[in-house]
Amino acid sequence: MLLRLFLAVTILAASATWATADNWPQFRGPNSSARPERNLPLPAEIGPTTNVVWKTELPPGHSSPAIWGERIFVTGVKDKGDQKQLVTIGLDRATGKVLWEQEAPHKNLEEIHSIGSFAQPSPATDGERVISFFGSSGLYCYDFAGKVLWSVKMGPFNNGFGAGSSPIIVGDAVILSQDHDTDSFLMKLNKQTGEVIWRTDRSEFPRNYCTPIIWEVDGKKQIVVAATLRVIGYAFETGKELWTVRGIARAVTATPSIGPDNTLYVTSWAAGGDAGERITIEPFEAKIKAVDKNGDQLITKDELAKEDPFSPRFSQVDRDKTDTITQAEYEFFRGLFDKSENNIIAIKPGGAGDITATHVLWKHSKLLPFCASPVFYDGTLFTIKDGGILSSLNAVSGKVFKQGRITATNEYYSSPVAADGK
Repeated sequence: MLLRLFLAVTILAASATWATADNWPQFRGPNSSARPERNLPLPAEIGPTTNVVWKTELPPGHSSPAIWGERIFVTGVKDKGDQKQLVTIGLDRATGKVLWEQEAPHKNLEEIHSIGSFAQPSPATDGERVISFFGSSGLYCYDFAGKVLWSVKMGPFNNGFGAGSSPIIVGDAVILSQDHDTDSFLMKLNKQTGEVIWRTDRSEFPRNYCTPIIWEVDGKKQIVVAATLRVIGYAFETGKELWTVRGIARAVTATPSIGPDNTLYVTSWAAGGDAGERITIEPFEAKIKAVDKNGDQLITKDELAKEDPFSPRFSQVDRDKTDTITQAEYEFFRGLFDKSENNIIAIKPGGAGDITATHVLWKHSKLLPFCASPVFYDGTLFTIKDGGILSSLNAVSGKVFKQGRITATNEYYSSPVAADGK
């Protein structure tokens, strides 16, 4: 979630042209693969003045650009006095010129993380329309000239970090997954009209930020979403759950990757889920005796010590937002800490129901990324952990090829992409 003030497009002058460059239709490119459609050359160096074709000033936001043909689309947040405007912007790919800008109206803005943005989800495009999503306003469809074709009102959502998962376009459908503290869902809409085709309840899941990917198995499309404690494959046509794999983190931010042999790779990490650093929560009965000052059998934030694991996560535990933690809310989150497993897992396709014991090929549990998604490239799975620790794993066995610290050693919120041996 880096502050984006400029959008700079970089190419090697002698090796790529606008006519041959690939489309990048959604978050992390084609089906979130983080790889282009073709292995075109990429620059070896990128900098403020190195290989820069143009630079255009933009309002801040955390979304990634969607690119199709001669157009680039991105979202941002404009300050207009005391008001904020949520905008989708269309640019000319060759020059960086802003061609149009459309505002998504809103009545109320949802809460966001202190380093977050009201423009976190990335737009998606199919070459004819652009889909933008703002948690505080909803889902919007524009044509390439910026005309509003339809909109579906949503939000603000019950989530102190804001909306982050991005929409995707698959054939004639738009797929959107939203996991929040309450009322989580997965939905499929008609991309022509915005009509909801189906909506699947995901209320068991609190806030997560995985963008769905499409996994084709036995000739049929599945929608894969990784979230609290388990990965799920849903039927594309109906939204019904087909299979699940358990044994992942209590919250998931990264989006999975798929290898050329159709193996699914899922990365998940959350504080308290590493071996040797697990957070253990005492039962509610013991906690309430120690902290309940007024005897109402509820926990308020001022009753928790600053170092209590629930203190910085109070808004997440208080799912109904009553400023109190009930026994049910407390025990729900205590269970998440107990069952959370930080790891990368490789899953083979096929199977139905709970396939944890039968379809997990390998697990890896050391030096895992938090927000940054993995990328598969040339038989290798690459990840980047906060602190600048880059890992490369054998995609077949999960064994480490190499791990080391690179020069940029801060936090990582953006995800790697790969092509041209880079």
